Amino acid sequence: MSESRTISVEVCSYSLFSCLAADQAGADRVELCASPWEGGTSPSAGLVLEALTQTSLGIHVMVRARGGDFCYDSNEKKTMLAEIDQYLTLGVHGLVIGALNPHGDIDINFLKEVKYIVGESAELTCHRAIDVSREPLEVMEALIYLGFKRILTSGQKNKAMEGIEAIATLVEAAQGRIQIMAGSGVNPQNCLQLVDAGVDAVHLSARTTRESDMIYRRPGISMGGVAEISEFEVAYASQEIIRETVLKIKNC
Repeated sequence: MSESRTISVEVCSYSLFSCLAADQAGADRVELCASPWEGGTSPSAGLVLEALTQTSLGIHVMVRARGGDFCYDSNEKKTMLAEIDQYLTLGVHGLVIGALNPHGDIDINFLKEVKYIVGESAELTCHRAIDVSREPLEVMEALIYLGFKRILTSGQKNKAMEGIEAIATLVEAAQGRIQIMAGSGVNPQNCLQLVDAGVDAVHLSARTTRESDMIYRRPGISMGGVAEISEFEVAYASQEIIRETVLKIKNC
């Protein structure tokens, strides 16, 4: 890797525990979210405040009103704009957002409004909405025009390694005008292949689980209504996996 090139490591975090693990492992920032089974939604103000208070990380916050697609109605947009105001008041370092219209193109008017509200007070990252857009390269050009700092992408595939050629194409087309960050399925074993593809950052969840502390466990009921998701398995980011990734990237 060139001496002038710096690769950052971002950890997708759904809890304060995971933020602390990312901080202790040497990550550069977290993407702070709620609702892992929906691919990430806007986190609570309390979690954001504690992450800002208890870590030295860059705290970048997901702004997403719900799971599912990225085509939002007027009430969902109002909700997200209100969340942005709240997060900026708390002092977040970045916001992670994306929106598409029904035809799969970027919702340029909504994201213009977002940029107007945010100004230069926080960095803007476009999340994987780009991966389900009609023309990702056109979306990238629009994001550059709007002043976004980076794009999170898996190369229009479920996992970044499956989309590595598309990621490399995006990197080449970007020509340094916007950062390209690879995410989905990133781990210590494949992170350097993504670095070789030219990305500016990698994004990983480093997901692991532990058993719940509950001794009494009532059978036959699921709070989320999905029996396959255990109520007694706690997911969090592994400090060890994050540290291994960080060390590989910083030493390459």
